[in-house]
Amino acid sequence: MAETDDEQTHPQSIKLPAAVEVFANLKNAKNFAIDIGISLTKIAYYSTVSYRKALYENAGLGNSGERAYKVLEGCRLHFVKFETRHFENCLDFVRANLVHAERFQGKSVKVTGGGAFKYTPLLQEKLGLLIDKEDEIACLIKGCNFLLKNIPCEAFQFKKNSNPEYKFQKAGPNIFPYMLVNIGSGVSILKVESEEQFERIGGTATGGGTFWGLGSLLTKAKGFDELLQLAERGDHRNVDMLVKDIYGGDYTSHGLPGDLIASSFGKAMSCNNNSGSQNFSEADIARSLLFTISNDIGQIASLYANKHNLNKVYFGGYFLRNHPLSMHTISYSIKYWSHGKVKPLFLRHEGYLGAIGAFLYGTEQSDKYSWLENYAGSSGFIDSISTKLGIEVDQLEIDQAENAVTFCPLLKDPSTYNPDTMDLVQDKEARDYWLQCFEESVDKFIARAVMSQPQSPTAQDRAVKLKEKYINRLHYLHVEPFAYGALTVRTLLDTIEHCMKEFDFPDPYLHQKKNENEQALQHLQERITAIDQLEGSAKVEALIMGVLSGNMFDWGAKEVAAIMETTDFGFKEAQSKIPGRPWLVDCLDAWIERLEKCPPHKCAAIFVDNSGVDIILGILPFARDLLQRGTKVILCANSAPALNDVTYPELVVTLRNAAKICNVIKKAIKERRLIAMETAQAGPCLDLSRLNLDLCLAMVRNSVDLMVIEGMGRSLHTNLHAKMKCECLKLAVVKNRWLARRLGGDMYAVICKYEPLVRKDKSSDKYESKLKNPQVKTTCDAACKESSKNVCICTNDGGGNKTELKKKRLASKGSFDSDDNNDDDDDIEGGDSLSSSS
Repeated sequence: MAETDDEQTHPQSIKLPAAVEVFANLKNAKNFAIDIGISLTKIAYYSTVSYRKALYENAGLGNSGERAYKVLEGCRLHFVKFETRHFENCLDFVRANLVHAERFQGKSVKVTGGGAFKYTPLLQEKLGLLIDKEDEIACLIKGCNFLLKNIPCEAFQFKKNSNPEYKFQKAGPNIFPYMLVNIGSGVSILKVESEEQFERIGGTATGGGTFWGLGSLLTKAKGFDELLQLAERGDHRNVDMLVKDIYGGDYTSHGLPGDLIASSFGKAMSCNNNSGSQNFSEADIARSLLFTISNDIGQIASLYANKHNLNKVYFGGYFLRNHPLSMHTISYSIKYWSHGKVKPLFLRHEGYLGAIGAFLYGTEQSDKYSWLENYAGSSGFIDSISTKLGIEVDQLEIDQAENAVTFCPLLKDPSTYNPDTMDLVQDKEARDYWLQCFEESVDKFIARAVMSQPQSPTAQDRAVKLKEKYINRLHYLHVEPFAYGALTVRTLLDTIEHCMKEFDFPDPYLHQKKNENEQALQHLQERITAIDQLEGSAKVEALIMGVLSGNMFDWGAKEVAAIMETTDFGFKEAQSKIPGRPWLVDCLDAWIERLEKCPPHKCAAIFVDNSGVDIILGILPFARDLLQRGTKVILCANSAPALNDVTYPELVVTLRNAAKICNVIKKAIKERRLIAMETAQAGPCLDLSRLNLDLCLAMVRNSVDLMVIEGMGRSLHTNLHAKMKCECLKLAVVKNRWLARRLGGDMYAVICKYEPLVRKDKSSDKYESKLKNPQVKTTCDAACKESSKNVCICTNDGGGNKTELKKKRLASKGSFDSDDNNDDDDDIEGGDSLSSSS
């Protein structure tokens, strides 16, 4: 809680543990929307957030000693949930902290929910806003669609006392159709077929209001939450009549187990008789009542799902509140009545559906962009936090992505794709290790952050707050590993990047990367010359060894970082660390055979990892070899900084500099056969369900038939088991001793995983004939050869059909070509020219 001078002043923000601010950035709030329920209210608002982005080309220190930055403005959605009885206090807080609150006078605010009519006068009095009511069901559906499309692992299945209890679901590329069961005072059952097509297909009057009302009559519980807590302690078998109470055991002839409820409250029939004493408590009554309501809702939902042939059913509403016992009873009921055919799903942020929908109706453009949960500013979905204002709150913050994103078009089955290799919620040993590992490494990140801003008087203070927040978050995840959805190495890495951005450390490794790039470029010609002296399988193996050796230069790997800080560690030293074959995963021979016996690939998308030696001495020679074979190459780099990973702006500069050294690279860039594109990723891992839309379009248009994924984060922590519709080569060095041994290897174990394309259609016969009779090049233009060696990089087939072949290869859907008058920078950058049409 931020300190206040006296009771009459409002704090600048309500502080939660781990430095999460509630009603943050109100000074920049633009639009509001409110969902007012009988028990809970959700306030939504949109704000602009300024942040700095480091400029790679001006990474040196200026006259002031500060590095060059560009200030950008991003968009953030804030959603705050609290009990409706605190509505007036929260409005007072909002009004007190708005900058120029009078600018909202006379403006309209979208309001939905059952309390919209009741609280209209209060809203007008406090904020001077005009009320624009939105349909509650339409808002619920719009909010649900938004969450399912934008928040990874928003939906989950719940199974009490299993490991894990929460099984999070990755949303597929098509979220429709589904059924939404909203359990408020009553129950509405909604069928959703598209963004615009939905209908209320049924419901029941037996809902949350029934549970609360009857619970108030039958027990002394003073509120909804107290009633749920009472139910947790009860034993419904003392009140409910079971099958075995009637038949002495299972009713096997009709498949009814003895523990099944035959009559809810059946044992209470004789409670007023003088013949016996009452053998049940208020807690037993509350639990029986909860089961009665839940079983009824589950059966009705199952019947509607079966009638409309829907197998995905999402449950929401204040009756649930992500309460384990409520979710358990609903899950059991719907599985029982549907015989396991219907999948009951719950939502992490189910309480925000109406507020999100109302907000989107007020700003129609907001649902046209891609959005991502801000881990640094959101509270966990299970625990509400108490504040000194006497208000318990939950909060969700969502940032607008800089790029539109979509599923990678080359995923074999996007609906089942899961980027993460290891589930830390389920695997306690791995969870304990990685949480401890990240906590031990945080001081290195903090030190690097401070060093990146030597002239800033606030850097040290911001770094202390960053450390406090991140460590608190790690401790919280020890206790509640499911609080932010799936817990993986990827989400832990994303979280620290979110925190770095929040505390204004935009790229702590910028200067390090620039120095390493400049040093590596000095050795590029030497590396190319060494490669060109090799032929056949020896050359291919040397190129793979080069990629693996380059991948050693990772400042995020604790043991490797210690070596780089204390010794003169270079490319040759890295090569010596690579173990002899066979490797932990060794498909090198299969890769060599593919290159030697098959026609060249049409286009390769290479997802790169680190700056410096990795990209320049490892990846560029590898890409150059593909270019010489006649393959186009898209180098795919992060859009935002993460550790010492190369970013798209850096990659553009690096290619420009490499072109001054290597004629093959220079010519390929000029011909648009080698380009750089951004991935829309901002972490060391790779989530192919959120890939830059422009990149995805380019992959389709250019018929990418080879994906190369490099590095621990992208090909081991994520995507190790991902299946593609094209050939895929995954390369990484395991630079973590614990993980290497977990996988059955040792430090610096190698992952070289080649996954060929399995062809099942008739065209495979034609493909095989090409393998037996490959076309041979016979003549080349002098311009297509390296000055240092006769190495052909043209697409001449030697058969007099060069023009026709070029037309086929550079057809409009597969061409990197642009006007010859474009300068080098435009040739390198692939975004604009490849995204002009879909």
